[in-house]
Amino acid sequence: MATMKATKEEIVSKLRQDMLRWEGFRPPKPGADNDLGLGPVAAAFPDGVFPTGAIHEFISSKPESTAATGGFIAGLVQKLLLSGGACLWISYTRRLYPPALKLFGVDPDRVIFIDVPLQKDVLWVTEEALKCEGVATVICETKDLSFMESQRLQLAVEKSHVTGFVLRKDVKKVNTTACITRWQISPVRSQLRTGMPGVGHPRWQVELVKVRNGKPGNWIIEWKKQSFQTIIAPRIIEPARRYA
Repeated sequence: MATMKATKEEIVSKLRQDMLRWEGFRPPKPGADNDLGLGPVAAAFPDGVFPTGAIHEFISSKPESTAATGGFIAGLVQKLLLSGGACLWISYTRRLYPPALKLFGVDPDRVIFIDVPLQKDVLWVTEEALKCEGVATVICETKDLSFMESQRLQLAVEKSHVTGFVLRKDVKKVNTTACITRWQISPVRSQLRTGMPGVGHPRWQVELVKVRNGKPGNWIIEWKKQSFQTIIAPRIIEPARRYA
């Protein structure tokens, strides 16, 4: 009887692990930086591993939030580029100042900017870019993303294992998508050092609104010494959210 029970538990455990892999979560490689430097934030993901080879959605409704989101994504890109490959940044209205990427440890020469004349073509170009196995990551700046379009992007990365970020700008109404996570990043006033003028280190309100098989949360994160540093401990988000 005990053997039969153990066998059932093993089967259930195996099924859970298989489901995680099918949804873009892969077991960590020995010695690898599996949380992309996010520290306590990584506890929100299954097994504490940031899901690479998946599509992550970022929602922004204001220009200042879009700028903050770009900085946060750049910090993630820096970690992804450590394994080699290039980054493709696709948009129809690029607002990013390439030299600013150096603040987040990203050499602009490692980033290929693709400016698409028509917004309707951005997602098609993104899907094709995500199919390239030699690419480390693809960032797509767009406005609209339907469930079917997000599903096509997710299917593309499941074959290539490329990590994709979709930065949705000027969003008025949020819809359901097939993305593994949904984030909302807002700028927070930085803290100046005593007696020092100017601005401090970049600081954000990081809200993980949705994460498949994980635990959403809310953090204050600062970018300092080429890494993410948590300023305020996570707060669990109630299930009833307007962006759920």
